[in-house]
Amino acid sequence: MAFVVLCSTMSYTINMHYCGDTLVETALFQKAEGCGMEMQNPSSEGCAIIKKNCCNDEQFLVDGQDELKLQAESITFQQQVFVASFVYSYSNLFEGLESTVPAYEAYKSPLVSKQIFKLDQTYLI
Repeated sequence: MAFVVLCSTMSYTINMHYCGDTLVETALFQKAEGCGMEMQNPSSEGCAIIKKNCCNDEQFLVDGQDELKLQAESITFQQQVFVASFVYSYSNLFEGLESTVPAYEAYKSPLVSKQIFKLDQTYLI
């Protein structure tokens, strides 16, 4: 439940860099670096020829929920009783498990005077 609340309230950004129609790089929480084929500004080079840039950057923003409302007033009395009894019974479910003693704890194994399995074995030569 905490994971669902965390994912629904968190905002994140996915940056994608396309070179032509091909997705080259995807970055989460930061800017995509690119493929290195971005066009230079023609005014800095002194050229008058302008070519269309083949690279394209896209940004996908997911806004999280800012406010959470717990609607406790819409819970009926029967639902409150059910939740309380469920929590109480679940908390007491494992209460007596550690104090149980197994019945074989006081049992001591008999002393073996002869190894019976060696007496009954036959060896083929």
